[in-house]
Parts: sequence; C-alpha cells; structure tokens
Amino acid sequence: MDGIIINKLCDKRSTDSAYINKPLPSEMVNSKILGKMKLENVLTDAIFLAPKVYCLLTEDGKVIHKVKGLNHNIDLNLNDFEQLLYKDSFIQKLQTKWSKNLSDGHIRVLNQLYTIKITDNKRKLIYDQNNKLIGTTPYIIDKDKTVNT
Repeated sequence: MDGIIINKLCDKRSTDSAYINKPLPSEMVNSKILGKMKLENVLTDAIFLAPKVYCLLTEDGKVIHKVKGLNHNIDLNLNDFEQLLYKDSFIQKLQTKWSKNLSDGHIRVLNQLYTIKITDNKRKLIYDQNNKLIGTTPYIIDKDKTVNT
C-alpha cells in the first residue's frame, strides 16, 4: 500500500500488518490466541513511501526500516526517508551481494550501488508548493485502456 505518514499515525495496512491511530479494544489483542492481533510496536513517527519501503520510529526510539532489495544491515534513519519525500531526491547506498552459480560451482561477491527513490509506477504522486510529497492517488484505467490521472 502506498502512502505517506509524518508526525501522525493513520490507517495503513498490508496482508499481515496494520498501522492504526488509536488502540484496539483489548478483546481483539492477544499474541497467544490464534486469530487475535499482536501489538508489536507503538510508533511516534512513520513514513511509508511505497510497498515494502518504509521507516518506523517506536516510542522507545528504535528505528525500523524496510527497503525492498536493500540489505537490512545498511544504515538508514528517519531523516533519510524524510529527504526522499522531496521531488527528484534519491539516496544511494553501497551493499554487498552474493551471486552463486551452482552448476559452475562459483560464488561471486559483488559490490552494488543501490538507489532508493520514489517512483510513480503504481500511483500518481502529489506534491505541495515546496515539491514535498503529500499524498498519492490511484491511476484509473477506463474501458478503452486509457490511463487517467
């Protein structure tokens, strides 16, 4: 799910999680009972840039980030994600990737430059007068297969 959240907690969800702006009723939360929700973190700040691209700041100051395709050991913080909210901005991180060819019996270790940036592949990006991303809207495909924004 695409979206942006800064300094407030709104409803965001995926197939296995939800980010909500108020506590659930206690009868819905129990990590030991199948079908109940598990409270993993209470957040003070969060930025969601794209599916599988987000940064969370917990109330105890822990930073949790995910960037699809980027090694989890690469250091990123909330400021990095805030920078990415501005039009045409990007961050580049160097990571080590392993490539194996079992039939040849070779393993190669590659240094790879990974670029993180917002794209409009799936949703139209909405910017304010300062070129800061403030939201997204879906692309709509009509019966003639024309994409309307």
